Amino acid sequence: MRSSRELSLEASQGGTAALEELLVRHLPRLRTYVRAKAGGLVLAREDASDIVQSVCREVLERAPGVRASTEAEFRAWLFKTTLRKILDKHKLHTADKRDVRREAEGVAGEDRMPDRRYASPTGAAIGHEELERLARGLDFLSEDQREVVLLSRVVGLSRAEVASEMGRTEASVRNLLHRALGELSGHLERGTDRAQP
Repeated sequence: MRSSRELSLEASQGGTAALEELLVRHLPRLRTYVRAKAGGLVLAREDASDIVQSVCREVLERAPGVRASTEAEFRAWLFKTTLRKILDKHKLHTADKRDVRREAEGVAGEDRMPDRRYASPTGAAIGHEELERLARGLDFLSEDQREVVLLSRVVGLSRAEVASEMGRTEASVRNLLHRALGELSGHLERGTDRAQP
């Protein structure tokens, strides 16, 4: 099995097979990110999986444009591409000629799901159940808490990178993440995450 670094380097040189393999490795994180960032308004109209598929198609079409020689660079590029796609979808669904806010009013909140990789099919099945539970748990966090968990645990940014993205100090990010993970853990232990759809 090739390392992510080897795949990233090959993908940056136009290797479509390497790019496809990198995308497969990042699919769980990508789904998590889309579900967390798209919001109820977009997710009331489009399935998160469809958005992920659209991002992957766009990435593969732009394969020669991938400029990432490390996995961290590839991940950053992939998530920025995904965020642009989500923003485009949001603009589409909030255009003046569309009134989807009424459709989204019944949506309890954004669907959020932290991610882990599981090696076996059994592990994957168990993992999906756990991820769904964690996704519901994230709904109980404040926007800043969700963001810090997503950036640090899902996207995999360093504390300094999270601080830069959020416009905070590293100490502030550390404290926010600590509180967010504590609150998330509390909801999961109490089972209050089951109240969400």
